[in-house]
Amino acid sequence: MLVSNALIGLREGLEAALVVVILVAFLVKTDRRWALRHVWTGVGAAVALAVVLGAVLTFGTKQLTFEAQELIGGSASIVAVVFVTFMVFWMRSAARTISGELKGKLDRALEMGPLAVALVAFLGVGREGLETAIFFYATTEAAGQGNNQPLLGWVVGLGGAVVLGWLIYRGAVRINLTKFFRYTGVLLVIVAGGILAYGIHDLQEAQFLPGLGALAFDVSAAVPPDSWYGTLLKGIFNFSPATTWLQAIAWVLYVGVVLTLFLRPVPAPVAPAAAPRASVHA
Repeated sequence: MLVSNALIGLREGLEAALVVVILVAFLVKTDRRWALRHVWTGVGAAVALAVVLGAVLTFGTKQLTFEAQELIGGSASIVAVVFVTFMVFWMRSAARTISGELKGKLDRALEMGPLAVALVAFLGVGREGLETAIFFYATTEAAGQGNNQPLLGWVVGLGGAVVLGWLIYRGAVRINLTKFFRYTGVLLVIVAGGILAYGIHDLQEAQFLPGLGALAFDVSAAVPPDSWYGTLLKGIFNFSPATTWLQAIAWVLYVGVVLTLFLRPVPAPVAPAAAPRASVHA
């Protein structure tokens, strides 16, 4: 749980940090520092929204019945997988153009006023914050009560993202974002496959899906859940020694299909058509 959550925290945090770095650098370089406070207002509102959502999901379900908690936890896991799948594909294609798009939006927002500037920052960071909150809830539910490893992993990952973002802004670190998002995307798809399987198990325990007693395999004797390697496999891949057929089929289909699509070569951007030359007559 520590490693996988640190990875997700680093990835989500760095995406949000890049948005902030691009906006701040654009304002500083164009000598419009007066708008920085509006950017930070939008960033602060987005972070607050993510914290509130995470708190509501984590503490708002404590008084529910076991089946209701499992239903909400399983549904949140499915939503988290949908978010992370969309995220890895979006960053796969947008890493090359995100800077230009954000600068264009901020330039137009500056003409509209402070609220528009704050809104650009809020939307840029808020999306990552909502994904982070749902992912955090899903992974803490998978870890079980009293397990602080997911929280520690998120702190390490998000802290690393903040430091990395600051170093990028200062020019001390240059990252090939296309390669970074490609490699972390592969790991995230595998982690998301584990969260999907765990979410399905939650829905089976909530009696929303059938097949809770139909096991595809049970290697608990060879991989005890309380052993160091059992803990490591669960922590990184959400591996369960006793997996139902529905969980196994969902994991294989998800990882097989999504990884195949994700690893396809990215089509080269289409170059704009050249403007026709005006003919000159003597």
